[in-house]
Amino acid sequence: MGKFLSVFSVRNMLVLSLALNVSLFLRVLVLHDSQDGSFIGLRFKKQNRQQEVTSPVSHSSSSSSSSSLTMAQGDEDRIINLDHGDPTMYENYWQKKGDETTIVIPGWQFISYFSDATNLCWFLEPEFAKQIVRLHKVVGNAVTENRYIVVGTGSTQLYQAALYALSPNTEAEPISVVSAAPFYSSYPLITDCLKSGLYKWAGDARSFSKKGPYIELVTSPNNPDGFVRHSVVNRSEGILIHDLAYYWPQYTPISSPANYDLMLFTVSKSTGHAGMRIGWALVKDKEVAKKMTKYIEINTIGVSKDSQLRAAKVLKVISDSCERSNIEQGDSFFEFSYRLMAKRWKQLRQAVHQSGLFSVPDFPPQSCKFLRCVFEPQPAFAWLKCEGEIEDCESFLRGKKILTRGGKHFGFSPKYVRISMLDRDKNYDTFVERMSTIRL
Repeated sequence: MGKFLSVFSVRNMLVLSLALNVSLFLRVLVLHDSQDGSFIGLRFKKQNRQQEVTSPVSHSSSSSSSSSLTMAQGDEDRIINLDHGDPTMYENYWQKKGDETTIVIPGWQFISYFSDATNLCWFLEPEFAKQIVRLHKVVGNAVTENRYIVVGTGSTQLYQAALYALSPNTEAEPISVVSAAPFYSSYPLITDCLKSGLYKWAGDARSFSKKGPYIELVTSPNNPDGFVRHSVVNRSEGILIHDLAYYWPQYTPISSPANYDLMLFTVSKSTGHAGMRIGWALVKDKEVAKKMTKYIEINTIGVSKDSQLRAAKVLKVISDSCERSNIEQGDSFFEFSYRLMAKRWKQLRQAVHQSGLFSVPDFPPQSCKFLRCVFEPQPAFAWLKCEGEIEDCESFLRGKKILTRGGKHFGFSPKYVRISMLDRDKNYDTFVERMSTIRL
């Protein structure tokens, strides 16, 4: 009898415990559902009196959902980070394209290091090379005939490869590397990162007076100020690298095909696919192209085939959209991007005028052969100046919860900041609205 009561008591305790736990679980579930529709990583939506359960990873992008959540907290208190040039404004366009840029790679394909062992750049995927040539021909922004294509993990790696290839290895000291201020803020960091004995950063090209060979970086349109650039030092011993990441018709009129010895391009700013980490160089000299290829071979043993194939598909879709638009009067990728950039620059100029505390550059209109119209450059970054007594523009805007990159990082005055024009619509709209209301 005692044994029976003991067992009965334990069983009752277990049932009672289970009932209490279930009751508590259901109560918490109802409370969470009524407050914010979420519970332990799941989201509950009420639609037509039915409850639908979806996982957060089913959203089109985790960054979009996190952005939406941030926006709901109140725009007036939200920090807007426009320090980086993360090109997320292109997300909407590519979302509308659906599966047009989707590729499927079976697990057994492309497992070799080699893409084309007979090619100078042996890790360059032939389809990617084909689409690079096609896109430049469609847009008319670069000469590809009699050029070697070298693919890299973004233009950053290609820049390092170019420095390696162009630096003489017989000199007693490193070759000087210069660029006219304001220059891209990462140039000094990348150049001196490894403290190479081949090359070293020597600052502003306008004040460079050292005798002997040098490498000059020409970024056109320029990052950060958006102006068309040409070489500054112009001496016979100089070697030029042209960074043309922004020479695309959404940012600047395409007046003629660029025709330089070494030109760098990147997918991140041309199409918005920064996460692919893919860029390419058009190189005239075979030996320079060989040395650049050797650097990338030593550095990363080539470049991801998956990224190259995905990039090839994206470039193909863009070229197709341009050719279709000529026939059907539809929207090409560059027409869409051009209109979006024009709208954003108009918004910014209005906000700057309303505030009265800032200024942005004015650009002379030029004729664009690709878009067949005349327009002012509309750069990927705004080079904004704080007028009057504001000496540190970066700190001033940080106090208004707007994060930017100050002029000192670009070898220039701290009265200037670089502001990304490429963020998502909601963030950008909040930014210009806040700028228009800033007063001393």
